[in-house]
Amino acid sequence: MTVAYTVRAVGGQGDLDACFAVRREVFVVEQGVPQEIEYDACDATAVHVLAVREDGVPLGTGRLLLGADAVARTGGDASVGSLGRLAVAGAARGLGVGAALVGAIEDAARERGLAAVDLHAQTHALGFYERLGYAAYGGEFPDAGIPHRAMRKAL
Repeated sequence: MTVAYTVRAVGGQGDLDACFAVRREVFVVEQGVPQEIEYDACDATAVHVLAVREDGVPLGTGRLLLGADAVARTGGDASVGSLGRLAVAGAARGLGVGAALVGAIEDAARERGLAAVDLHAQTHALGFYERLGYAAYGGEFPDAGIPHRAMRKAL
């Protein structure tokens, strides 16, 4: 099945609300992440991207953390951005939305002169990120009770 969609940088509160709705569906409802830890202060300063179907229905989202927000997650390297909160609505999985979102986040990182992008992947998603050029490093760790691994890709 082919579904026409676009990926764009968030352009206002309506787009941000759509990002939060997808994150709520995927992380809070599907995965049981407590809502109070899903949304954080980094949302105010992050670069958010949104995938929307041509009729405006949100399909997926992700964010890029920069500067001090990223440094805490990347081992202290300010030239590395932190990709996170990547979520694709259940009905849109398998359509390439996740890869398109990652590409848009990487483009945003390049535009800002970053050398690499780090992320904390749920262990079941390691293969997805490896196919996109990310390499895991370090051991497994829990985040919101879900096993994760750190990964990095040079840009």
